[in-house]
Amino acid sequence: MQSSAKKESIRRVIDQLLAAPDFESRLPELLEIPARKAVNPLFAHLCDPDERVKMRAVKALGVIVGNLAEHDAESARVIMRRFMWNLNDESGCIGWGAPEALGEIMAVSEKLAREYAHVLVSYVREDGNFLEYEPLQQGVLSGLVRLAEARPGLLKSAALHIEPFLRSKNPVLRGLAARILGLIGAKAMGPEK
Repeated sequence: MQSSAKKESIRRVIDQLLAAPDFESRLPELLEIPARKAVNPLFAHLCDPDERVKMRAVKALGVIVGNLAEHDAESARVIMRRFMWNLNDESGCIGWGAPEALGEIMAVSEKLAREYAHVLVSYVREDGNFLEYEPLQQGVLSGLVRLAEARPGLLKSAALHIEPFLRSKNPVLRGLAARILGLIGAKAMGPEK
């Protein structure tokens, strides 16, 4: 019974933190919670209909998994693979928030970025794990923006795969692609003939 009460307590603490007006300044509190116990409640918030709560959960996962990578790299890799599995058709999941979380985690952890940046890029590659669903494409591009803000050098070779989004009918996808290309210092190749 006590472990169930502890789980509820951790969920409550995380729920309160994600709703707090001083969320950013309270992020270090997450590191007081064992990473493995904090991850599941945060995963659940990746589907939150409130975009602010969802993005706070993304930020919190970046803090927790980024810190975990410094102390227990293999456990951090397991969490990264869980996000990847959620984006796999065979998982039966849609993967809401997964690409954004991957980008945030890699922005925090250089170690994980060096290992997994190519995986996040693969979701926009026609010859890779291309995601056709536009809301997920938006998530991938958002994750790539965050990664490009922190580690633009890791995405230089991705420009070729980002550039086609500049021609998307969706203005959000066009804007995110332009932001990534600007952050990595790539020049657009122009329209196809």
